[in-house]
Amino acid sequence: MDARAQDLAHLKAFLEMMSVERGAAQRTCEAYERDLSEFLGFLAGQQSPALTSAGPSQIESYVQSLAAAGLAPASRARKLSAVRQLFKFLAAEAVIDEDPSAMIAGPKRSRPLPKTLSAAEVDRLIAAAYARIEGTTGRDRLRALRLYCLIEVLYATGMRVSELVGLPHSVLAGDRRMLTIRGKGGRERLVPLNAPARAALDAFLALAETGGDGLSRAVPSKWLFPSASAEGHLTRQRFAQDLKELSEDAGISPARVSPHVMRHAFASHLLDRGADLRAVQQLLGHADISTTEIYTHVLEERLKRLVNEHHPLAQGTGRKPDEGG
Repeated sequence: MDARAQDLAHLKAFLEMMSVERGAAQRTCEAYERDLSEFLGFLAGQQSPALTSAGPSQIESYVQSLAAAGLAPASRARKLSAVRQLFKFLAAEAVIDEDPSAMIAGPKRSRPLPKTLSAAEVDRLIAAAYARIEGTTGRDRLRALRLYCLIEVLYATGMRVSELVGLPHSVLAGDRRMLTIRGKGGRERLVPLNAPARAALDAFLALAETGGDGLSRAVPSKWLFPSASAEGHLTRQRFAQDLKELSEDAGISPARVSPHVMRHAFASHLLDRGADLRAVQQLLGHADISTTEIYTHVLEERLKRLVNEHHPLAQGTGRKPDEGG
């Protein structure tokens, strides 16, 4: 087997490890495959050593080529991370003696704050969704109820949009106050469902059982939000489009509204009201708390308000420095 064929074999073994041992989702593995195939192509194009003989200089050249191509720091950091994961795997499997990527510095990047909505804006979205139900009948009423239900459940749970639209009907088995969500990597977590979300879900399901016309029963589906799409359930794209159209009714710019922004709002509003960061991590389904820490700006702002509103010196009514103590 020649060197390049051997490189591809190592890549295949790495992807199998990610899927089987770490439970990485298919899309995650596909992203790794794209990034690492690009790296192998770079080595071949530069007539560099095979993967197992590559050193820090080849990896640094690759990172520099990404910068020269105009890739953003975040994209360069992601690709370098994939390369590091591959070499770490090869070292762990004793394919190579040491990891040549260990000392490679990643590109500096600022972490942008997540886009979010205020609690008042979310209330306006929910109110606009509820208003669409009034005066509708048949299929139009079913679609309006579905959108209202989706927004209530999304804001109550902070689910990823793929988790929400792909909810199986079986998720309703047992206590409806808690839903068991299967997230990234097949990991399961429990999320609470508040009273407004349960009421919206009950109203939607009651009408969905008739297909929306009050006469014929809908074709049974394994999905909570069935659709005629290839997937068999409502697509992420359709829900995102419905949400943007609804934002206009609520007087909010569609550019500011998406299912992921609603997920950010869920997390931000919880932290703003005193929730523990670890608890929010569990609710969001983040494997690593460093992912949840993007919301620490919310904690920082809350602490600033706490000091400004309650500390005596901040109010200008506290004792003077010369009063002792």
